Amino acid sequence: MATFVEAAGARFRYEETGEDQDGTVIVLHGGRGIGDHVGEFAAYRALADRYRVIAYDQRGCGLTSLTPPYSFERLADDVEAIRQTLVGKPVVLIGGSFGGMIALTYALRHPAGLTHLVLRGTAPSWHHEAEAMQAFHDRLHLATSASPGMVEKMFSDKVIDDVELRLIWLALQPLYFEKFDPDAALERTRTMHMHATTHNALFTGKDYDVRDRLGEIGVPALVICGARDWICPPSQSRLIAERIPRAELLLVENANHAVHHEANAVVIARLRQFLAR
Repeated sequence: MATFVEAAGARFRYEETGEDQDGTVIVLHGGRGIGDHVGEFAAYRALADRYRVIAYDQRGCGLTSLTPPYSFERLADDVEAIRQTLVGKPVVLIGGSFGGMIALTYALRHPAGLTHLVLRGTAPSWHHEAEAMQAFHDRLHLATSASPGMVEKMFSDKVIDDVELRLIWLALQPLYFEKFDPDAALERTRTMHMHATTHNALFTGKDYDVRDRLGEIGVPALVICGARDWICPPSQSRLIAERIPRAELLLVENANHAVHHEANAVVIARLRQFLAR
């Protein structure tokens, strides 16, 4: 059952399961102002047989308080505040998509807080957006209600309001899954939290770029990506895995951005092997 905790001047909704036999896992969801912890928690809760698993709504997302400022650095520092408040020792950090960007930022700002780093479908800089735009044009036939203008808005601080953000998200959903279920997408979008103010703030300025600092990350890292990921293409994961000294890459065929759901058994099995080492 989800509950709330006060940390770093904000009120965070979080959920946890399992007992700390082999460590604690903190999971970071993606989406800048889009979504919450629920999907990520479901994807990784199988680890609760050996680990304490914690997932929370990031600042300005889900049911966590809409407490500015919203920046990569502030959200990375939130991870540290959550870790100190709820755990008190180094953790395994799993970040997907935008959550992976925050995880990378955290690893560079608070290296002592980690035992392992796991990154799913993410990128080390904002430059992945150009590749994502090309992938969108190549797959435009899959998302017939979407337009290039909608994708450009998704990568900008120009979203008008929560309603527009929700409509754009629904239109783009066919791009995220290799086996697209429109009814599931409708329900997911209907119940998902949307905060355009957070989204816009986190897309203000194009300054996220840690490519030249990846070599500073000293903990073991597992980089996971669907071979058909359109928004954070495999080239981005390969770059991360090449530059982090103790990194390994899991590229999953016939999977997209939601590889942790589409190929959950494969991802969890590799995670267990990685953490056991």
